[in-house]
Amino acid sequence: MTLKSILTLLFVILVAVSCNRNPLQVDATNVKLKIGFVNMDSILFHSNSLDLISAHHQFKNAIPEIYDYELGYCLHIGELEDSAFVRSIQLFFADPYIARLEKRIQEKFPTLENQKNDINLGFKHLKYHIPSGKIPENVVFMNSFFASNAFSTEDQIGIGLERYLGKQTDVIQELPSDQFYEWIRDGMDAEFLTRDALCSWIMTHYVDEVDGNLAENIIRWGKIVYLTHAAFPDASEAWIMRYSEEKYQWAIDNEYEIWKYLADQKMLFKIDDRNKMNLLSEGPYTVGLPEKGPDRLGQFIGFRMLQKYMEVKNVSVEKLIQTPYTEILVEYQID
Repeated sequence: MTLKSILTLLFVILVAVSCNRNPLQVDATNVKLKIGFVNMDSILFHSNSLDLISAHHQFKNAIPEIYDYELGYCLHIGELEDSAFVRSIQLFFADPYIARLEKRIQEKFPTLENQKNDINLGFKHLKYHIPSGKIPENVVFMNSFFASNAFSTEDQIGIGLERYLGKQTDVIQELPSDQFYEWIRDGMDAEFLTRDALCSWIMTHYVDEVDGNLAENIIRWGKIVYLTHAAFPDASEAWIMRYSEEKYQWAIDNEYEIWKYLADQKMLFKIDDRNKMNLLSEGPYTVGLPEKGPDRLGQFIGFRMLQKYMEVKNVSVEKLIQTPYTEILVEYQID
C-alpha cells in the first residue's frame, strides 16, 4: 500500500470516528465550579433547642427561598419567633409517623456523598457544554413532607429526601392511596434523585417556558431531557427519561405510531392545554395512547427529535438549545 493510500485510509477512519462520536461524551473532570450542599433535614432533626435557633437564623439568611417554602408550605409553620419556632419543629418531629419517616431517611441516606458527587459532576458536564449557564449556589436536602421531590429557586435546588425512600418502605406503603396513587409511589425511587435535581434546574434556568402550540412544547421538553442527558452522558436513555428499560423499549418500538397519532389527530400546531397535559405530564400512562405504554410520551418524542437533529446537524449543545423549534421539527424522521 502506498503512502498516499495509507493517508487516505486514515483520513476516512478519522472522519468516520468523528461522525460517530457522541457529542455528549466529554471529559468534564477539570471544569471548575463550587456548589454548597446543606442537609437541612438532618440539622433540624438532630439539633437541640439552642442549635435550632442558630440553624433557624442561618437558613433564613443563607437559603431564604427554600427555607420559607419548607416552613410555610411543607411544614405549615410559617414565620415564627424563635421560641415558637423551636416548639413547632419539636412537635413536628415528635409525631410518631414523622419520627419513623426521619428514621427511614437517615437509614436510606446516611451520608449523601454519592449523590453530592453525582450532582457536582452533572453540573460540570453542563458547564462544559454551556460555560455561561447558571449553576446553583446550594443544593438543600430536606424533608418536604411529600410536597416536592426536586425543585429549583433562583439560586438553590431543594430535594425532598422522603420522596426517594422506595415504594416498598413501610412509611411509603402507609401513605393514603387516594392521594398517593400507585404510579406516584412507584416513582419514589432513590436512583432518580440526582437525575431529578439536574432536570429541575435545567427546566428552571436553561430552557425557557413557551406558550405556543403542542409541537413547540414537545421540543421544549426535548431540550430539557437532552440537556439532562448532557449532564449524565454515561446514563441510559431510559434513566434519563425516568422510565424502566421495558417502558423505554416500548416507546422506541412504538415511536412511529406515537408520531402518527399526533399527526393524524392534527395536534401538533394546536394550542390546547389539555393535549399538553395529557402528553407531557406525569401519570400512570399517556392519555390517548395505549395504557401499557409509559407516561410523558410527548417528552419522549421531543427527546428523540433532539437526538435526530444532532445526528444530522451535529451542532454544539449550546447552539442546539437556542435552535428554534421549527428547525428541529423539519429534521425529524423516523427510520
